[in-house]
Amino acid sequence: MTSVAQTRVVPAPAQDNPVMLKGGTAHLGNGEVIDNSLIGFKDGKLTIVADATTARVDLTGYDVVDISGKHVYPGFILLNSRLGLSEVGSVDMTKDYEERGTVNPNVRTIIAYNTDSEIIPTVRFNGVLMAQPAPFSGLVSGTSSVVQLDAWNWEDAAYKIDDGLFINWPDKKIRPQWWLGETTWKDNVKYPDEVLQLEQLFDEAANYNSLKNRELRNLKLAAVAGVFDGSKALYIRVDDAKSIVESVKFARKRGVQRIVVVGGQEALDVAQFLSENQIPVVLPQTHAQPQRSGGDYDEPYKLPHLLTEAGITVALSYSGGPEGSRNLPFFAGTAAAFGMAKEDALKTITSNPAKILGIEETAGTLEAGKDATLFVSDGDALDMKTSILQSAYIQGRQIQLDARQQWLFKKYSEKYSNE
Repeated sequence: MTSVAQTRVVPAPAQDNPVMLKGGTAHLGNGEVIDNSLIGFKDGKLTIVADATTARVDLTGYDVVDISGKHVYPGFILLNSRLGLSEVGSVDMTKDYEERGTVNPNVRTIIAYNTDSEIIPTVRFNGVLMAQPAPFSGLVSGTSSVVQLDAWNWEDAAYKIDDGLFINWPDKKIRPQWWLGETTWKDNVKYPDEVLQLEQLFDEAANYNSLKNRELRNLKLAAVAGVFDGSKALYIRVDDAKSIVESVKFARKRGVQRIVVVGGQEALDVAQFLSENQIPVVLPQTHAQPQRSGGDYDEPYKLPHLLTEAGITVALSYSGGPEGSRNLPFFAGTAAAFGMAKEDALKTITSNPAKILGIEETAGTLEAGKDATLFVSDGDALDMKTSILQSAYIQGRQIQLDARQQWLFKKYSEKYSNE
């Protein structure tokens, strides 16, 4: 019987020898494809990304891995996620993405991130190698960070700490509470007061940020300060068209440098406004029903393509329970099936998220000088039928690609094969 010790995923040691992946089809994440590639990396960094047909490269000293007939991709990046912050949805003690109170800019997800989550290996099976654990509650949820998904603890996992501040723009309308027999939407009578709370927080934070001498440190105001100098992005969860415009204007008026719309189900209605203001949009999963009555059945499927066509930087995410985030590449595959070019769909989970997070200099594409965070698949990684990972690397370290599910499969295969 497999022991408990054997069923734990152990983080990989640092890369020791240079590695050269030879002969695979390389999808660079920037729209380019190399049919016969050489992908070399040393000390965790990509050193060679070239066409094997024309390049002359001395392979001496490299551990050469022949991946002919296979595909190599940059590691996928999961935005706006509960990964590592929630384990069992029905058990409150395992959920750490919410905080009491409505205004908590100083709450930091990075210190709650659980590297031992059993869910993390399941997303790595599908090529998701980096993530943004995010807070979700209240008006001002808190501060997110970026992690790589192979680490002993949150300090080792941290890739970019306190990258952005999340707020939930108040709804103008409240959904009917069906369990109370309600069938119609109602006006949110608290809407003006909730917007006022946001205005007061940001105005006070701006004033606090301008002080040269701060005798007493205000943790809440200090946590907001980064959105004014651009060191933090402001992620605004908002869906309806009018509120999208209002929330962006609210942030622009207060000098916020980097604004990201998260959700954006009606973003297409204000696409020109978003494009002109260079506001990226992080969409939820494409595997969903249309939220608007009268909407096309395939509205969520084709929205990434339509927004991209309108000149908007689009990234895909999964904001539900973390177990569903393993389907991130297949959300992009659905977008490709409904209008997007395959390599443009790939951008929505590689280079576009990297740009939004401000880590594009080191992640998101296969380019010399960037981190060697990548994986090799038997087939198309955006197709759930052919996406079968053979190997994966995070900053050059070859990570373990089997975990609880594989051990259980082997265990019971042995049991029933003997009957």
